[in-house]
Amino acid sequence: MVNYRKYISGVAVLASGFFLAQSTVSTVLYSQAYENQKNTLNLPSPVTSVAERTVLSAKELVDINVNTMMADPVLKNANWGFVVYDPKTKKVISSYNENTPLVPASTTKLLTTETALSLLGENYRWITQLEYSGTIDENGTLNGNLYVVGSGDPSLGTNKAGAWSYRDIISDFMGGLSREGIRKVNGDIIIQTALFKGNITRLPENVVWLENNNYYLPVGTTREINPANEKLIMKKSGLVSDKKYFYMSPYANQMVYADKYEGDGILTTKLPDAPAYLANTFRTTLVKSGIAVTGKVTPRMTDATPESRKLVSAYKSPTLGDIIFYTNQHSDNSLAEALLKTAGFQKLGDQTSESGRIVVTSHLKDESFDMIGLNYMDGSGLSRSNNVTPISQVKFLTSLMNEKYYKTYFTSLPVGGQSGTLKRMFIGAGNGQVFAKTGTLNKVKTLAGYLKTNSGKTLVFSLMVNNYSGSVDMVKKRMEKILEPALDL
Repeated sequence: MVNYRKYISGVAVLASGFFLAQSTVSTVLYSQAYENQKNTLNLPSPVTSVAERTVLSAKELVDINVNTMMADPVLKNANWGFVVYDPKTKKVISSYNENTPLVPASTTKLLTTETALSLLGENYRWITQLEYSGTIDENGTLNGNLYVVGSGDPSLGTNKAGAWSYRDIISDFMGGLSREGIRKVNGDIIIQTALFKGNITRLPENVVWLENNNYYLPVGTTREINPANEKLIMKKSGLVSDKKYFYMSPYANQMVYADKYEGDGILTTKLPDAPAYLANTFRTTLVKSGIAVTGKVTPRMTDATPESRKLVSAYKSPTLGDIIFYTNQHSDNSLAEALLKTAGFQKLGDQTSESGRIVVTSHLKDESFDMIGLNYMDGSGLSRSNNVTPISQVKFLTSLMNEKYYKTYFTSLPVGGQSGTLKRMFIGAGNGQVFAKTGTLNKVKTLAGYLKTNSGKTLVFSLMVNNYSGSVDMVKKRMEKILEPALDL
């Protein structure tokens, strides 16, 4: 039995519910005629009989909430869409603007992470190896080079998803040299990796450079610098009509700006050139430990005449399943962009973002993704040029339920009231029942995933709000209100 008092806060809402009970369509439109007529309606008292209180179904309550949100001050001027979908019947239960292309923000990661799982498999790992060339004499001097051979591990040195820190990896490398009896290196430390080698890469158009006090960079080299900080170099209102904040990126060699700055002049970067930083830190550690290195750290992306080399140590990353879990739970943008480039490299042999986009969109077409309204610009969802429709999101999520990696994919999603970016949503109703990817940009809030109903059914939903009024917390509360009666479907 549905207790409609839980969801209906006023007589006007109840009246619209009686209109909806006569309707067979899933999309509810706000009626101005209803506004003009509501004062003449003979409405039942809130304290009516049990039989009268059960006239509204769970579906009608969902529709009522959608209907009332159209006049809500926060959403009435917004561009938003909603779908709740039954994967068994393949039918829409309730919807609003289901075919409208909207900015998906970080729900874009649903597409990126699934493509990586499909192409690489959940047990895929990246390997970073330490090798040496030449010979070791009786004094322990290596007359040759050390090689740090990377494979594009996006978690290298980050501690993310259980990845080792740089210190741990270097300690393992040092142990390998000790086993080989190397006490001096008469040569260079050569970084060799064919992945992510571009010195200057640009983010997709309309990327938010500063979002929630984090400065996002494209995947690219930082050469020999520790990418701990970037500096605010100018704060001046005279350059343009509105106040802007300017930053110089030493990694992309360009000046960028943000509309808002909240910090002390230091901006944290997201993605270093991990092999370069690892190799330089490794050399420093060797010297401090009394193992002299006569040469320098130098990159060698390609090698026409490779030296014969011996493996000293091999570090394996966490599995792709572990990395995708971390990516979706924390909405990690740098990992998502690296997964995009990894997909491009694996399929086309090219580590650029453009190749990644080609591979992802091609994969989606092969999986019968509804391409109408799709504009896939990056792997993370930072670009405001990304677009997707709510109906295509739910049909895509539905199609994955038969995939062998579905359990890994499903488990990677934050859980309402319990984990990841959903830990502070659905604290009451929906706690432990909403499994979804969140998305947040300025004036963009999105949510897409799966819903476990009180009767044990699994439903699929998408809810995307663009250009809302008020605060993001206000939008979150309205999202919760829209989805709450769906728990009784």
